[in-house]
Amino acid sequence: MQPRNMSMSGVVDLAAVKAAGEAKTKAEQARAEAARHGGPAAVPPSALVIDVDEAGFESDVLQRSAEVPVVLDFWAEWCEPCKQLGPLLERLAVEYNGRFLLAKIDVDANQMLMQQFGIQGIPAVFAVVAGQALPLFQGAVPEAQIRQTLDQLIQVGEERFGLTGIVVDADAEGAAGPADLPAGPYDALLEAAMSALDAGDLAGAVQAYKNVLADDPQHPEAKLGLAQAELLSRVQGQDPQTVRKNAADDPADVAAQIAAADLDLVGGHVQDAFGRLVETVRRTFGEDRDAARVRLLELFEVIGPDDPRVTAARQALARVLF
Repeated sequence: MQPRNMSMSGVVDLAAVKAAGEAKTKAEQARAEAARHGGPAAVPPSALVIDVDEAGFESDVLQRSAEVPVVLDFWAEWCEPCKQLGPLLERLAVEYNGRFLLAKIDVDANQMLMQQFGIQGIPAVFAVVAGQALPLFQGAVPEAQIRQTLDQLIQVGEERFGLTGIVVDADAEGAAGPADLPAGPYDALLEAAMSALDAGDLAGAVQAYKNVLADDPQHPEAKLGLAQAELLSRVQGQDPQTVRKNAADDPADVAAQIAAADLDLVGGHVQDAFGRLVETVRRTFGEDRDAARVRLLELFEVIGPDDPRVTAARQALARVLF
């Protein structure tokens, strides 16, 4: 997946803080200085994931982006998709072994940063390379496509700005790490679902999540995973231009509106997806109305019940139904 062209209105003037050319020069000077002193200082793997707030943004993100691409993960505790994306990005940060740094930003505690980046929904992922902000993706994205985006980001950092990343010492962690938690009753099935997603086997992931839900119908991680896997299955192989043209050409075609809403959500356009289906419910009756309503409820599961956009859409749905 190519990085989506997210809104950059109101974004921090990062170029004014650290221009690309200056950042490249400083990075080269820093590496030369480190080489004279026996090589760059290595960091433990745990240092590849950091929490960032407004006060530390310049030092933790802008300055660090002169030596390594910094990936920004905008998240919130109430955001269910964030709880799946966050651990995935943390795992990839360690796996990529210093080729990028992951900075996690809690939007509830850092509203100014959220506004400065023009973020309309979360999870939202940006990068800062040599002081410049790049939008990467928003919403539910398969791991394979996240990897492709990260590879492109790292290539840009290397070829345009000479960023070679930071050195990681796997043995630098403290000897006494946290005790391993006991395995949960569904950990094997959930791991199987994640492995299937990693391999692009969406049908296998769907079945694995259904196996969990057959025993525990309210299991939150399985419910969220199933909703996301089914959504990705529905849009797989679709031609976005054709789907959107069909929806635009025939607003009364309920199937076309449902398909377009799926694409809206996968692309991070959450409110567009919800609004499209609420409007479809408003102007339809019988089986058509029920189909649009059911799909809207399924998309609510993908985003999570505590997301304010879901709350607003539920209220809008109630108004058109009653």
